[in-house]
Amino acid sequence: MKKLVLSALIASSLVFTGCFKDDDTPIIIEETTIINNNGGGDDGGEDCPIVAVSGAITENTTWTNDNIYRINQKVVVDNGATLTIEPGTIIKGAPGTGSLASALIIARGSKINAVGTASEPIVFTSTSDNILCGQTAGSNLDQNDRGLWGGLIVLGNAPCSFSGDITEAQIEGIPADDTFGLYGGTDATDNSGVMSYISIRHGGALIGEGNEINGLTLGGVGNGTVINNIEVVANVDDGIEFFGGTVNASNLLVWAQGDDALDIDQAYSGTIDNAVVVLGDFSDHAFEIDGPEGSATGSFVLQNATIIGNTVTENGEYADYRSGATGSTSNIYAFGFKDSSDVELDNDGVATNYNDGLLTFGAWEIVLPTGVTDVTTIFANKAENVMVTGFGSTASAVTLDNNTVGATTSTLAWTYANAAGGLGF
Repeated sequence: MKKLVLSALIASSLVFTGCFKDDDTPIIIEETTIINNNGGGDDGGEDCPIVAVSGAITENTTWTNDNIYRINQKVVVDNGATLTIEPGTIIKGAPGTGSLASALIIARGSKINAVGTASEPIVFTSTSDNILCGQTAGSNLDQNDRGLWGGLIVLGNAPCSFSGDITEAQIEGIPADDTFGLYGGTDATDNSGVMSYISIRHGGALIGEGNEINGLTLGGVGNGTVINNIEVVANVDDGIEFFGGTVNASNLLVWAQGDDALDIDQAYSGTIDNAVVVLGDFSDHAFEIDGPEGSATGSFVLQNATIIGNTVTENGEYADYRSGATGSTSNIYAFGFKDSSDVELDNDGVATNYNDGLLTFGAWEIVLPTGVTDVTTIFANKAENVMVTGFGSTASAVTLDNNTVGATTSTLAWTYANAAGGLGF
């Protein structure tokens, strides 16, 4: 297991149309060739055309790495189609808020086949980014540039726990009258495709008051879907959010998100394995774990994670367990947090689940913040009426870089965050 060093942390126009509201009318961009992309002072790379895409993709389609694809408003893969994205392809989201926010949406029954490599990741970013074909990063944006486009949304037919025990719901970030935003169902093995070696940057456009798009949203995604080696950088809202579903995900990295890095809701029942979270100046929790909203239950597994805090601002917590969460969290290595940061049980329901063995904790190794002398004091029960015993008993204090649990960070050496953030993977 590689250790982290704390000092390192300081050619044509294509338009696809579908059934969209009037304000989602496709935008056409004329054929163009990038020479100095967006006037951003690029550092080289091959010139290549911009292919503008809006509306619905209803037939199998391939995006190739000799183009840059510009997403205008919502691009929806629908009607059972598969969108294949070649390694090294760059996709840029246009600016816009509300119904004009740009996002790539994989609707239920359709698939994304986006398989990059460590040397040629697939990059989702903003049109403001001066990255060119053949590059893995531009030079004009950093981890503090957020909300410049929307994000990637994948929806499936796997079970979720909804209020009222309905079987499907509308994903957050998509207006209620856009039916391609539905997710949930009864097929735990549902397959939404493959996503591997993907970097998602600078997203989280506002769609309504207090409502932004996550970097990667997974709604009712089934365990027939393959998700690994995913990076989210500088998203306004959450990094990766799991709304129910059963999909497993591994080798994840979230850096400088505005809200929570890894967020679990609606009885998500998969396994999240080998993850790194690096909180930024505006980040909230490394983990926010919610439980079922209806009578359907599920149990998550979150294991082998390294979470790095932020001591600069008042923001930045280890984890918050809420709303009747059920599952297990184990092998967590944490450092760089403030003395006020905690791992919290925040209500009676989740405290009861802890007492009943439905919410469990394995090993946590924490580098104690200045002023903290007892690791168990980091684990806080905020329930009003339910007492717990032993919360924090599986945690131990360690010194920096002397951890025996946490993420195998070398698997994430390919990421933009590792290079731009100097993480030393």
